[in-house]
Amino acid sequence: MTEPLPHELRLAFAPLHKRAFGMAVGAAAAIVVFGATAVYLLRDPQPGFDLGLLAEYFYGYTVSWLGAFVGAAWAFVAGFAAGWFAAFCHNLVIAVSLFIGRTREELRANRDFLDHI
Repeated sequence: MTEPLPHELRLAFAPLHKRAFGMAVGAAAAIVVFGATAVYLLRDPQPGFDLGLLAEYFYGYTVSWLGAFVGAAWAFVAGFAAGWFAAFCHNLVIAVSLFIGRTREELRANRDFLDHI
């Protein structure tokens, strides 16, 4: 008879909610881009910290207050996609690992099936 898994172990193998994880990563990325741009605009810009490079990745981004909002929107989209894909990959790896483990255990348990006939 199999024993039920402890609560902590069930939580370790629980799937991630893809949309929620994507929203969390997207919100964090948007806050970082907006915050970095706001800090850059509020203090005296010093050389060596070039936020203008974000314009290569985020269309319409400039180092300005309007650009901070544009960059935050693009960072949210990119972060959402990255977070959703990471959660998808995590869930896929966990599901495949559990399937392989279960299948190996069933094959091991039924190895002597023909001996009982």
